[in-house]
Amino acid sequence: MRRTLRTGAGRAAARRRAVAATASVAVAALLAAAAPAAATVPPPATAGSAGLGDPYFPLAGNGGYHVEHYGLTLRYDPASRHLDGTAVLTARATQQLARFDLDLAGLTITGLTVDRTPAGYRRDGRELVVTPRHAPRAGQRFTVTVTYRGTPRPVTDPDGSDDGWIATDDGAFVAGEPQGAMTWFPADNHPLDKSAYDITVTVPKGRTAVSNGVLVSRRTAHGRTTFHWRQREPMAAYLATATVGTFRTESFTTRDGIHVYNAVDPREAAAAAPVLKKLPSVLEWESALFGPYPFRAAGSIVDHAPDVGYALETQSRPLYDSAPDLSTLVHENAHQWFGDSVSLTSWKDIWLNEGFATYTEWLYSEQHGGRSAQQTFDALYARPASDGLWAYPPADPGSGARIFGTPVYDRGAMALHALRTAVGDRVFLRVLRAWATGHRQRHGTTAQFVRLAERESGRRLGPLFQAWLHAQGKPDRA
Repeated sequence: MRRTLRTGAGRAAARRRAVAATASVAVAALLAAAAPAAATVPPPATAGSAGLGDPYFPLAGNGGYHVEHYGLTLRYDPASRHLDGTAVLTARATQQLARFDLDLAGLTITGLTVDRTPAGYRRDGRELVVTPRHAPRAGQRFTVTVTYRGTPRPVTDPDGSDDGWIATDDGAFVAGEPQGAMTWFPADNHPLDKSAYDITVTVPKGRTAVSNGVLVSRRTAHGRTTFHWRQREPMAAYLATATVGTFRTESFTTRDGIHVYNAVDPREAAAAAPVLKKLPSVLEWESALFGPYPFRAAGSIVDHAPDVGYALETQSRPLYDSAPDLSTLVHENAHQWFGDSVSLTSWKDIWLNEGFATYTEWLYSEQHGGRSAQQTFDALYARPASDGLWAYPPADPGSGARIFGTPVYDRGAMALHALRTAVGDRVFLRVLRAWATGHRQRHGTTAQFVRLAERESGRRLGPLFQAWLHAQGKPDRA
């Protein structure tokens, strides 16, 4: 933008010199007096991009602004599956913003303002295209308020699974990886944009609405209960939840000062109880390895959603479709460091989430009387070259349909074990901790992790990572 201003000022100066040579002194003086005003004219406003160009989800996220805070106020009726919502987005423009997009699938817009002034908008597939009456300037904070209603429906991902707002027999299972946040609120829906959240959900009395962070308030009136949750630490949109159900709840504070809130469907309570009892010790063990727990709150949402088929590391409070086993609890809470606190810049790097959480399972087993990480590695490596484990490299699965495949999880974990074998336990654990603490509440890439490992170990590790993360087929064993 500064280049545009300098170019405009240069053209104005040339015009003034030409006029001075041919016109009266009075006219020249008038033009010269106008020159300072011309130099302060802002550059022309332009449209923010409809996506961030992610190689697997090119329309995910939006350009031209950063959302600092989401204020979501929802009212959900499980019987009719109807949702009413108001989303207040506090954003900062990164350019002179004539137009910008939000990601939103389905639902009906009933009102939209920018800085309390009605704005133009149109729907283009899953893009909500907004034209404000007054274009925000680069660096300016502005507020977008969207009111909407309808029956939210999940999106089907490239691998055939559903995510987003998934109705259940007593409420909704709300899990947004990788696309589903836009099924229940207008969002800048890519991990590159992380924000603070206040999420307030009103449901019929007897139901519970569970979200991220700390429960600020709960109040019941006129047959409905309203829950207000606050997530202060930055969070990617896909990690937000507003799961609704008939839950048994418990809350307590750990000796490290972490606020724990567990919500469990009664049908899963007996199976979940012995596993959830271990949550404080699991968090303590993971904190000793990776550095302090990155959030104020923790806990679990154990729903009864037999058709979902997965769990998700919703920030500060993982979400399970049924009672988890201990390995799953360890895995999803490891994501609080790897995936939630240290977030992706591109979905092709998802091994940084899943490989790390899987290897945490291996370490937990090794240090708690189970199979060693080496034994797990050996069993996997024994699979033939034709096995699906070697179907594609974990650091670039090739498409959104493959980001939750076995190579991302297991071969990603094997890459970490190969690193551990090469540099030794002391250096390896130092690398994991440095990664989690050095990128805390920010983002990371595979290339940055490789550089960190080389710096901490003092070794050239490019060939190792090339073989395990990038090369096709089964790597040779070192």
